[in-house]
Amino acid sequence: MRAKPMFMFIAAAFAALAAATSWAQNDAASPPADRKPAQQNAAPPKEAAPPPSVTIIGARDAHGVLGRDVRSPADEGMGRIVDVIVDRSGQVRAAVIDFGGFLGVGSRKIVVDWNALHFGRIANKSDSITLELTKDQVTAAPEYKEDTPIVVLGASGSLQPLQFTP
Repeated sequence: MRAKPMFMFIAAAFAALAAATSWAQNDAASPPADRKPAQQNAAPPKEAAPPPSVTIIGARDAHGVLGRDVRSPADEGMGRIVDVIVDRSGQVRAAVIDFGGFLGVGSRKIVVDWNALHFGRIANKSDSITLELTKDQVTAAPEYKEDTPIVVLGASGSLQPLQFTP
């Protein structure tokens, strides 16, 4: 006789489970009148972003300049480009050249106007960039230090100061 109450308990549990499953399916299929379907509450789908513009530059037409040797028109070693300075609008204004010294000892950084550099043939990393200044002019230039006003050495002396308003 003991098996009969256990059987009735299991049957009641299955019946309750079936009723709950049926109720959940009906509830999902037809929401009550006071609830809006989930799709109506969701934000409208965002428009797909337009594809980015693409520019293809030939391998012979552009190369990086950081670390490149800089030479004078008289083929004197002037140092290496270690940084590029841009203004707030993103326009390249100058290059920072690590000048002088030997293996980094005794060298100092100077800033030269971007227009004083000529890139000519720079297809290989061994090709150098020409600077329209003499070694004496670069030697006399003030040293570049971060977070201080930048003195930019120009080839023709026509460089105008760049003032920013905070």
